[in-house]
Amino acid sequence: MIQHLKLILFVVVLGSVTSLLLLGMDHLTRERIIANEEAEIKATLLKAYDIEFTYANIHDVFDDHVQIIEIDGLIFYLEENSGAISFHFDGGGVWGPITGIITLESDFETIKAVAVLQQEETPGLGGVVAESQYLAKFVGVKMVPELIITKTVDPDADNEVDAIVGATRTSNAFRNILNNAYALHLDAWNSRND
Repeated sequence: MIQHLKLILFVVVLGSVTSLLLLGMDHLTRERIIANEEAEIKATLLKAYDIEFTYANIHDVFDDHVQIIEIDGLIFYLEENSGAISFHFDGGGVWGPITGIITLESDFETIKAVAVLQQEETPGLGGVVAESQYLAKFVGVKMVPELIITKTVDPDADNEVDAIVGATRTSNAFRNILNNAYALHLDAWNSRND
């Protein structure tokens, strides 16, 4: 009986010490984690705008070229020279959230770039949604009247992209995420002139 109590006490003490160490490390690195996430977003945007930068000058380059606009609680990033506009998208994939940034040309219809920042889809299948080769297929595609992701792309349609082979549910979820984000941001962007 005493050995069981010693074992339980040991597990409790070890668990408490480990938990405190993890909480302490989280507290110590929280600011760096936030700074790295901010740098990742800025890098994604600058790459979409074809603006050269280094991680040493990323904040200055971003501030020189990108204007942040907030409309109705939504954040837009406007590249001042080309007029390209970016915004975040997020929604539920098949196995978890899919989040990222979409960049549109100044017409607010034509996709310039899509970047997925987080996804939890099946590696090799739905996980293809975050691969640069797949996302490159979106460049030049129109978001109007709505984006279509399909297995049989009509060569005359300028709003269609190939679906991910073997991941129909992920393709459908990604389409819905992009279309919903676009509709929400389009209304807000158009309201700024009212």
